[in-house]
Amino acid sequence: MNFLDQMKKRYTVKKYNPQGVISKEQIHQLKEILNLSPSSINSQPWNFIFVHEPEVKAQLGEKSYFNKEKVLDSSYIIVFQVIKNIEKFEKQIEETLSEGNITYYKTMVKPKGEAAVKAWLRHQVYLSLGVFLSACAAMGIDSTPMEGIEPEEYDNILQNIEYETLFAVAIGERHITDANQPQFNPKARLQAEKVILEA
Repeated sequence: MNFLDQMKKRYTVKKYNPQGVISKEQIHQLKEILNLSPSSINSQPWNFIFVHEPEVKAQLGEKSYFNKEKVLDSSYIIVFQVIKNIEKFEKQIEETLSEGNITYYKTMVKPKGEAAVKAWLRHQVYLSLGVFLSACAAMGIDSTPMEGIEPEEYDNILQNIEYETLFAVAIGERHITDANQPQFNPKARLQAEKVILEA
């Protein structure tokens, strides 16, 4: 099955099979894929935390609003985080990036002020989300992106003090009764002609 067919089949899972299993090899591949995600000037201002331990998932589930059941029943929760401290980020890019990329940051991004820099950093993490969801689709892994969580509480649980949570993704195997499956709830998108343009 080609990638287009996989994307046609992909949907946001609402109910997971708690007995579903993702192989260690698939998890290893997903970690590598995330590490290869693109970011502006190769800034990479992120951490990705793969949560599998039931005790930690249970704690996160309590801080996930209507997503609690998905968190508990999925195989893994991947928490996407962004670096908190701009000075630390700047030290990181000074140590790892080319002079041209550093100059771009200093002349095109930093002068816009702290709020704009933080927004720019978050945008990079969202780029990795697109890569991750596409990778899951290509590998036949079900997924659910979740902004319906309490990021500050996730941070308290995970204790990754230099980064802060933006969102999470549940992955696993859909339950056969999941009502959001395309055969029960057909995928709906705007007509391509309305959103895909040429100039």
